[in-house]
Amino acid sequence: MKTAPTSAARPRIPAGAPGVGGTALVERDASTREQVAGSILTHGPSTAAALAERLGLTAAAIRRHLDVLEDQGLVESREQRVYGPRGRGRPAKVFALTDAGRAKFYTAYDELAITALSFLQRTAGSAAVEEFAAERLTGIEARYAQAVTAAGPEVSPVQALAAALTAEGYAASTQPAGAGEQLCQHHCPVAHVAERFPELCEAETAAFSRVLGVHVQRLATIAHGDGVCTTHVPQSRPSTGPVLHDSTTDERSDS
Repeated sequence: MKTAPTSAARPRIPAGAPGVGGTALVERDASTREQVAGSILTHGPSTAAALAERLGLTAAAIRRHLDVLEDQGLVESREQRVYGPRGRGRPAKVFALTDAGRAKFYTAYDELAITALSFLQRTAGSAAVEEFAAERLTGIEARYAQAVTAAGPEVSPVQALAAALTAEGYAASTQPAGAGEQLCQHHCPVAHVAERFPELCEAETAAFSRVLGVHVQRLATIAHGDGVCTTHVPQSRPSTGPVLHDSTTDERSDS
């Protein structure tokens, strides 16, 4: 009489194999990894524990998805920067999007914007592009200035600006830098367009100077291939408040 094959003799069906519920699993995993990458995009470099808490998943599940994203070249890991006294033990590992990972979130609208600005530059000159870049920020700058003005005394103007930038989709944070602060933007919705038209970065830097009432310096930009847009803000003068747009005070900064 024939006996049933033992479990060791039974053929193994790979997880994710189509036809046995694997297709749905593959799609679900891909969707979860997109959420993981999206959370990093929104909140900046994150630990596995922070991602697990945000997405309601276990740390083990998050690490599994992060491993795949790393293998795909979409995410990279590094030690978390610690400012001030460092506790015992090694700093936690954080995960950040690579340029390839960030590119996954860009759309065909970038090409449309580049085409439109290229046409504007050809037909009306570079000055028209600069004027467009400044005009684009008019309403946004007013919201930034309002956020800085409304911030309580426990929040620095740079922190208030970072919160306003995050609300606009720039995933911004701050960190101390000598006598001042650094404003870090982990995402730039217009990075691909700004790569071709740096006037967008220059107009934004000038807007930050007006809002904060101090001359700021752009140190790095995603558009130029850096991982984060970084702006150095010197110690704010107490008597200086947000300065609303005035075309007579515009100044172009290095970017």
